[in-house]
Amino acid sequence: MSQLYHELITHSAALHPGNEALRHRDQSLTYAELAAAVTTTARGLMGCGLQRHERVAVYLPKRFETVFTMYGTSMAGGVFVPVNPQLKPEQVGHILRDCNARILITSKDRAEALAETLTACHDLRTLVLVDTHGETPSTLPSIETLTWETFIAATGNAQFHRRIDMDVLAILYTSGSTGRPKGVVLSHRNVVTGAVSVAQYLENTPNDRILAVLPFSFDYGLSQLNTAFRVGACAVMMDYLMPRDVISMVAKERITGLAAVPPLWIQLAQLPWPEAAVSTLRYITNSGGAMPLATLAGLRKALPNTRVFLMYGLTEAFRSTYLPPEELDRRPESMGKAIPNAEIMVVREDGTPCAPGEPGELVHRGSLVAMGYWNDPEKTAERYRPVPGADHNIPLQEIAVWSGDTVRTDEDGFLYFVARKDDMIKTSGYRVSPTEVEEVIYGSGLVGHAAALGIAHAVLGQAIVVVASPPENCNEVDTKALLEECKLRLPNFMVPAHIHVQPVLPRNPNGKIDRKQLAQELRDLFQASK
Repeated sequence: MSQLYHELITHSAALHPGNEALRHRDQSLTYAELAAAVTTTARGLMGCGLQRHERVAVYLPKRFETVFTMYGTSMAGGVFVPVNPQLKPEQVGHILRDCNARILITSKDRAEALAETLTACHDLRTLVLVDTHGETPSTLPSIETLTWETFIAATGNAQFHRRIDMDVLAILYTSGSTGRPKGVVLSHRNVVTGAVSVAQYLENTPNDRILAVLPFSFDYGLSQLNTAFRVGACAVMMDYLMPRDVISMVAKERITGLAAVPPLWIQLAQLPWPEAAVSTLRYITNSGGAMPLATLAGLRKALPNTRVFLMYGLTEAFRSTYLPPEELDRRPESMGKAIPNAEIMVVREDGTPCAPGEPGELVHRGSLVAMGYWNDPEKTAERYRPVPGADHNIPLQEIAVWSGDTVRTDEDGFLYFVARKDDMIKTSGYRVSPTEVEEVIYGSGLVGHAAALGIAHAVLGQAIVVVASPPENCNEVDTKALLEECKLRLPNFMVPAHIHVQPVLPRNPNGKIDRKQLAQELRDLFQASK
């Protein structure tokens, strides 16, 4: 049984050495080859003087070296920090400085773009470029710069640092939609427990081929590697440009498992799926927000033999709930129940349990609960607090993560998302969930993407504003028809006061609609009403 992160690979390599483990474009590695490359990378890190628990940042798109670095850092006894490849130099610089990164693995063009930023990263001592051969850019600051070939040759004689499953493994930075990105600290136990749990309920086997389209800096994206390696399956890496490319890759690579967030599913549901894709896709999963019912219906129609897993998670505890596919027809709006080896509670502000149907805060306890926010005791104390209702005779109180999300349960214990506390719209004395408004908007079939926001209003407190993009193969949104649909299906206080149309809705680095940016752009919309 794997206890340390890199053992997900070495354990499968011992059992299935010849199985295809990792594929990128037209190249692939067996488990034996992958385990050898990870070991070589770990020795390269030791040759660079990596000390126990020092941070190794990787700022790359999906490629073999990205995976080698993450798992090799685990093997060496360091802490890996995957930096979203979409981030700009200022954001990358913040992350490198915040976590005191010692080693950065990146590419030549990215290093050149970061040249000015890196001069302020005083803890950074080594830069490794994966795509240079001998020559290093002259524009880089005075940091030891190595080619990948030189790096993996500098193995030294030092033994790997001692590691246990409670050691820090990784720091995953949130998108920073509410300010500077926060680093969520994960242990080996957190991540390995997650891989075991998810692979269990998805029933993954060595025969699976899992398409990894989400960024590895996103816990949901990283999970695609972890679950594949846990069972000896194949992970196929992809940085897609168009949603059609995803469907083509499913068909070409005979993909059996696909994970995505709602904005991508909305686009995929509007496209034709060839028989080659339909016949191989065993399951799909959704997390990172509620999947609109119209999108769910479209996907189920296009993929009649594919099992659909609706899930809920947060970086601070990775994954909390899933809805078994056999429950979809009875409760398509539910986020399910706790995943294996997790307990989910719904509590009032005083920590007492909510009754069925009563909204409360979701609290997650168990070995998936992360170790807090890096270098931020204040925010850690806000989110990580003692388990509600715990026995106070136990001297050391167990810590749970208080999600900040409002949910409710039905009489059978199935959970339903209501809203994030920060996203709840307060209008005319009512508290309105954006999700309820968006379900109607998507159900109309008149939009491509949409987000319901609360914008400051002198009379209403907040007015409901829907930002929408046109549907596929259309240049405009019929706002009059859309408002009529809202009036027909929503109570008056939930009908949008304004529908704002724009071609594309902004996304954060994890692919979710950036509500904070939209709210900032529209903050003065009702200025004349004041």
